[in-house]
Amino acid sequence: MKRIMALLLMAVLLVSLTGARPVKAEETLTVYSYDSIEPWMKEIIPIFEKEYGVKVQLVTFGDAGEVLSKLIIEKNNPQADVVVGIDNSYLQKALQAGILIPYKPENARYIPEWIIKDFDPTFHLTPYDYGAIAIVYKKDVIKNPPKTFEDLTKPEWKGKLIVENPLTSSTGMAFLLWTIGVYGDRWPYYWEKLKQNDVIIVKGWSAGWEMWDKNQAPLFVSYATDPAYAACEENSTNIGAIFLNNTAYVQIEGAGIVKGTKHLKLAQEFINFLISKEAQEKLPTTQWMYPVNKEVKPPTCFNYALNVSSAKVISIPAEELAKNTDKWLKEWRELMVEGKKPEEISPTQTSSSDRTTTTEGKKGSSICGPGLIVGLTVAPLLLRRRL
Repeated sequence: MKRIMALLLMAVLLVSLTGARPVKAEETLTVYSYDSIEPWMKEIIPIFEKEYGVKVQLVTFGDAGEVLSKLIIEKNNPQADVVVGIDNSYLQKALQAGILIPYKPENARYIPEWIIKDFDPTFHLTPYDYGAIAIVYKKDVIKNPPKTFEDLTKPEWKGKLIVENPLTSSTGMAFLLWTIGVYGDRWPYYWEKLKQNDVIIVKGWSAGWEMWDKNQAPLFVSYATDPAYAACEENSTNIGAIFLNNTAYVQIEGAGIVKGTKHLKLAQEFINFLISKEAQEKLPTTQWMYPVNKEVKPPTCFNYALNVSSAKVISIPAEELAKNTDKWLKEWRELMVEGKKPEEISPTQTSSSDRTTTTEGKKGSSICGPGLIVGLTVAPLLLRRRL
């Protein structure tokens, strides 16, 4: 009997000791981003997971505009810890929505000052890459490409230009802001001419690339690094790129911590990791943008990218973006989707003269009037990059 009691006592003691040391469940960090970021994330997430012993759940949406909308909808019940891919075109809208908390990474010193200054000095969003948008074309298809914004409205380019929707795409938003920077309060009249010239408007970059790659239209709003992509990946020099009016709109992308995250420390470590040398070295040939870490140099094939050093960079002040972004988007919708005339939408009074600065080293379908707005299924193999 004593032996039985001793064995029972030992069993109770073992259970007690086991209960005092519960196994900690693997921590999971949820990251929201746009779908074409997957090539870069697939390269770097396993490294982060192994280093920190955690799981990263990447949740992607079609475009940066959709990502931001999702975060705003979930504001009172956030499901994400980190967002990656909000650019300077959507920055002010994200700040106004109050969905982010500021965090200056430990390795922010590796980011050039001009990028921090031009993007977000408050570090609600930390920049991780940058690049300029451009009109791209295939040299074997077009021998004499357009050079100016006005060229795109000429009959020879009727129905031949693909532009992303600024309501859903940050690439499209960047192009809209590029035109606003050049035309000021006359921008709706320019877009009216694009519409009359049968501009093709798609949901996002990936859908546009698919159309362009299949030669459904020869001109496409994309990136100045596309020639580098062709050189690196296809050993080809067939892609050309144009800065219209010799001006450029530089897009800077950032990552931030979602307000209400339950994994604050881990979210901070992920932001640090994104701008680490280890992660940044894998960015150029997956994102096809320039890394922000000064210690990381793009591969030599980036020499084929369109050089912005002599272009005039279009810059719209942050306060003007904060004040007018929603209004500009509303006006664009009224003009391009609802079919209103420029005279009916009461465009914001702006001036383009103070937004153009010389830079050195910075760098299903539905018919809406004559303009064509199309929706395409995104083919996974085309998710080379973009918003």
